[in-house]
Amino acid sequence: MLKWAIIFAVIAAIAGVLGFSGIAAGAAGIAKLLFVLCLVVFLVLVALAVIGVGALKR
Repeated sequence: MLKWAIIFAVIAAIAGVLGFSGIAAGAAGIAKLLFVLCLVVFLVLVALAVIGVGALKR
């Protein structure tokens, strides 16, 4: 998912340089959404790992 966020960020940068502001804004919005989604999934997995380690210590 992070790979797709980076791809859309690159597309947004290239489209912005070439003057396609609508496409750049859309790609940037998708990149932001995917990055936030990736960050949330990462934090959930870290929390589950911490809980799992705590359960194994008992």
